[in-house]
Amino acid sequence: MYKILTLNNISVAGLDRLPREEYEVASEIAHPDAILLRSYKMHDMEIPATVKAIGRAGAGVNNIPVERVTRQGIAVFNAPGANSNAVKELVVAGMLMAARNLGPAWDFARGLSGDDTEISKAVEQGKKQFVGFELPGRTLGVIGLGAIGVRVANAARALGMNVIGYDPTITVQSAWQLSSEVEQAVSVDDLLVRSDFVTFHVPLVDSTRHMINQERLKLMKKGAVLLNFARSGIIDDEAAVAALDEGRLYAYICDFPSNLLKDHPRCVTLPHLGASTREAEENCAIMVAEQVRDYLENGNVRNSVNFPAIHLSRNGGFRIAVVNSNVPNMVGQVSTDLAEAGLNILDMVNKSRGDIAVTLIDVDKEPGAGTIDRLAAIEGVLSVRCLGCTREA
Repeated sequence: MYKILTLNNISVAGLDRLPREEYEVASEIAHPDAILLRSYKMHDMEIPATVKAIGRAGAGVNNIPVERVTRQGIAVFNAPGANSNAVKELVVAGMLMAARNLGPAWDFARGLSGDDTEISKAVEQGKKQFVGFELPGRTLGVIGLGAIGVRVANAARALGMNVIGYDPTITVQSAWQLSSEVEQAVSVDDLLVRSDFVTFHVPLVDSTRHMINQERLKLMKKGAVLLNFARSGIIDDEAAVAALDEGRLYAYICDFPSNLLKDHPRCVTLPHLGASTREAEENCAIMVAEQVRDYLENGNVRNSVNFPAIHLSRNGGFRIAVVNSNVPNMVGQVSTDLAEAGLNILDMVNKSRGDIAVTLIDVDKEPGAGTIDRLAAIEGVLSVRCLGCTREA
């Protein structure tokens, strides 16, 4: 029986992928094999030694101490792309809100008073201050062309916009899905100079923190619009507000309210709604539950932020999963110990990513407890599991 600790409410659609006869799932549970969460901040949490995997039902993992748990041999999974349609729709909504001044116009309408005749007269007198513009022919710059960025770019093209994209690490999969009409920018600065709208779909790391600052705002077209539905901190909010006050920026639409932004007349701040749809929550929960289950039961790794992608089909025998530091002769030492235990290797795959390596080995007989203990004692081995064996380390 696998034990799963949930730190947030996880969609039932995802939890249903964990069979009750094989999995115990609870918000309070001792000695969990895995942890599922959404936004819970784990940085100050003591991670139980029994944990083998952490599944984030979403894309960003800023709330997880990835480096620390990697040193403990714990795989961290996320759900990239599961919420991409939800975020795409909100970005499109954000562009429309900015272009048509919907936020200020709604505030104006809600503040009207008098009888209907007086309100109608006030509407006709006041509506001219909310005259906006249309999206076709305008240029959207998309920074980050992962699952979300690609959908945003394609949607903008469907609306008749010109689109410029920048992502020096775009994957082959994303490139295949991206419209051929999206133009490539050679740098962030190149994109900013040419865009009427700029949207961000990158993680918050040292290289992206305050990616848009006072100097870069000076490069942008007068009257441009910033949209941030990725992470707070990518844009220097103080610099953005100064640009709004000076009339260089037209509007700033973001998902991260603050005292500085929430009452500004040219800002629309939303309460982190990017992935807040029932469909997105279900998609994220299903994806991450299936990935954690496959890892616990088979050792396979899909969509991990710290472990290499690895897959080995089950061909009979008993499976050993080894996580170790990525140093020379680890596979050789493991193979030697298995041979000395009289175990024949039926199939094996080894993959590495940075400082971590994972090896999946199918052997012809069930390894004894002593064999698993010897493998675990090899210097550099972080964890060893015999999947489906009588005793699992």
